[in-house]
Amino acid sequence: MQVNESRYANLKTIELIAAILAKTRAELIKQIKAVESYLKTVQIDIMDNDFVPNKTIGLEQLRNLPAGINYEFHWMVQNPEKFIREIKNKNALHLVHVEAMMDFEKVKKAVAAVGGKLGIAFNPETSIEKVLEYEKESNYFLAMTVHPGFSGQKYISEVEDKIKILRERNPEYDIEVDGGINIETIKRAIAAGANRIVAASAIFGQKDISLAIKELEQAAALAIKARYTRTEVHG
Repeated sequence: MQVNESRYANLKTIELIAAILAKTRAELIKQIKAVESYLKTVQIDIMDNDFVPNKTIGLEQLRNLPAGINYEFHWMVQNPEKFIREIKNKNALHLVHVEAMMDFEKVKKAVAAVGGKLGIAFNPETSIEKVLEYEKESNYFLAMTVHPGFSGQKYISEVEDKIKILRERNPEYDIEVDGGINIETIKRAIAAGANRIVAASAIFGQKDISLAIKELEQAAALAIKARYTRTEVHG
């Protein structure tokens, strides 16, 4: 008997990513330094007080970031193409929202000009049909499982249906989940098909960051094991 794992190719490994919502350069650098020994990637949330009712660190404070870790920029802004052009961090992932006002052709050109990669983000209430309009533009999707703008919100499980659709459509997609992640909801996100998990308060809100990361990774490992236990078996 053989387990058919092809439908979930990217679930063989799960990456945990730390999300940073900072309003000062000092706060940003402190949080990067706190996790750089444990994780490969950090996601920096940028908000403009227009797309979401909150404002974070300015573009000038995102220059010359510490080396040795990968960066994602989660653009919770209107007209993200204007912001992306100012980021000279090569190979960074730029996550833009399908709900934002933007010229998508200019977004693609801006990402290419700075040497980055493009990902598609969407909010909990956004239809999967709207997301799939961008399916030919990227193989990287970020599913928000909270309403963007503030950390510490409750995980919205209804988004899992959209994650499942994306995973069924392509086993090679990178599907990231962001919002309300803890040692229980990380299992749900992975079971739905996510292979990259973003956590903020579950990491930075804990007294022992290294222990918090370890516990999340252990929960992820259990979810991977359970995922393959449930995968179709053909004899």
